[in-house]
Amino acid sequence: MTTPALLPLSGRRIPPLNLGPPSFPHHRATLRLSEKFILLLILSAFITLCFGAFFFLPDSSKHKRFDLGLEDVLIPHVDAGKGAKNPGVFLIHGPDEHRHREEEERLRNKIRADHEKALEEAKEKLKKSREEIRAEIQTEKNKVVQEMKTKEKKPLPAVPIPNLIGTHGGDPEDNDLREKREKIKEMMKHAWDNYRIYGWGHNELRPIARKGHSTNIFGSSQMGATIVDALDTLYIMGLHDEFRDGQKWIENNLDFSVNSEVSVFEVNIRFIGGLLAAYYLSGEEIFKIKAVQLAEKLLPAFNTPTGIPWAMVNLKSGVGRNWGWASAGSSILAEFGTLHMEFVHLSYLTGNPIYYKKVMHIRKLLQKMDRPNGLYPNYLNPRTGRWGQYHTSVGGLGDSFYEYLLKAWLMSDKTDHEARKMYDDAIEAIEKHLIRKSRGGLTFIGEWKNGHLEKKMGHLACFAGGMFVLGADGSRMDRAGHYLELGAEIARTCHESYDRTALKLGPESFKFDGAVEAVAVRQAEKYYILRPEVIETYWYLWRFTHDPRYREWGWEAALAIEKYCRVTGGFSGVKDVYSSTPTHDDVQQSFFLAETLKRMEFFCPRSTPACPAWENCHADGAGRTWEQP
Repeated sequence: MTTPALLPLSGRRIPPLNLGPPSFPHHRATLRLSEKFILLLILSAFITLCFGAFFFLPDSSKHKRFDLGLEDVLIPHVDAGKGAKNPGVFLIHGPDEHRHREEEERLRNKIRADHEKALEEAKEKLKKSREEIRAEIQTEKNKVVQEMKTKEKKPLPAVPIPNLIGTHGGDPEDNDLREKREKIKEMMKHAWDNYRIYGWGHNELRPIARKGHSTNIFGSSQMGATIVDALDTLYIMGLHDEFRDGQKWIENNLDFSVNSEVSVFEVNIRFIGGLLAAYYLSGEEIFKIKAVQLAEKLLPAFNTPTGIPWAMVNLKSGVGRNWGWASAGSSILAEFGTLHMEFVHLSYLTGNPIYYKKVMHIRKLLQKMDRPNGLYPNYLNPRTGRWGQYHTSVGGLGDSFYEYLLKAWLMSDKTDHEARKMYDDAIEAIEKHLIRKSRGGLTFIGEWKNGHLEKKMGHLACFAGGMFVLGADGSRMDRAGHYLELGAEIARTCHESYDRTALKLGPESFKFDGAVEAVAVRQAEKYYILRPEVIETYWYLWRFTHDPRYREWGWEAALAIEKYCRVTGGFSGVKDVYSSTPTHDDVQQSFFLAETLKRMEFFCPRSTPACPAWENCHADGAGRTWEQP
């Protein structure tokens, strides 16, 4: 937490003083405008001279660049020669010293001329009245504002929209499936309607307190995260009135020019992903425009020595930073590695290659780096390009990086072989070093910390069962059957983590130590916050195998959420899944509407599935289903 800063003088309440004519005019409390202007000019001239001194150094063209993990480094290239007193020592001027002196003299003359020009302009300014100077300043301000408005209104290029996924067909033919689908739709309505009443415009909802809620990942502004995040679910479920309400709010209220520090990763998957999905589903141009506006605000986060983006960026100033707890200021693998799908689509829709280049730069850097045991550590320092703590997980901090490698390959119609190779290499290392079988026969994915395997699996890691199944086709050495079986084993383990609780909802993480298997040990790991990962894996397994058990497991989870998480004002997470009388955390997460309920609805497809050409449809990190561009 940051300590509140003191208010600037202009923000403090100071009683106004009613002063008469001063007895001593030469003792004024403030300077005249002209005096301030002269002082400013003197200060500017001093800074110009100091800055100019930098150019008296040797010509930078006599340096050469070499690549160190995509970090540019400058070194003098003229050495002392073989016969020198100190061979190997770099000289500053070398044989071109005379030319350097001439260049230095030219620079001095240029600085002198610029300084004289600035003084002349200052003299002209001083001849003008205060009102004229103020008018000129206001004119310049108006000009800048107009240029910004013109830039924002610049139309995006027209591109063909891929076949809209939309919602096709009618109700399921099976009566039981129809009833279950209507129940999931009613749960969505309950969550949305209460947010509409009590939290509209806020990022999330506190359903018990019945008011808006937000966390630091969204900054200090009300950006309507739930509205943007839930748009595609509303559309897919046929809730078009609610969808239009969300669209109107976005048109009139969603503003990214706010002084607010946000998580690059979170606003990418929830906002840019949500807006792009809504655009592809509805064809409404406003969603594309807003997605591009936000993406431009995120680009300054990539201004680091390595091109690895900061975790946080201020939408107004463009200043970025990393989380203080993240291994000595490192960026996080799952955050900078979960931008690819959205940014590729942004380049496709705008014709601007900058988004594609940013994410491909990240990939190229990662390919050049050594990986301990073939594993990707979760932390990478954006200043040095070196790994932070050697901690690897397929759960939190690492998860969606691997998911995006696979889906980049799928989204490219299986032509991005580079992404597929990186995925296959990573999965082989994960299977070798992280995946184990417990004494009770449960397959789990542990975490690698400084050379030691921690036998703990997080709820977030349960998505991997579905990922293994999705990546089975196209795997090396025709191991599709192996990865289908591995995905099924992970699904079973995660189901056990649900089944061994009082609420039939899974804990945040669970251990495999001795007699304890698939059970949370620490109180701080016993909560459930409406997460979708286990249900997602059930859905992938059911979709690929049509084994009815996975659909049954998904419905069990839906009933448990309805029974224990539903409150009068929406849905809330619970603090202890092992207690039969749980305490609620009073937060309705935006991803509950965007991901968890959507996965449940997918178990009850219409007569024509929401994505007919299944092999061409892939979900991003927030569970949005798109076709390749």
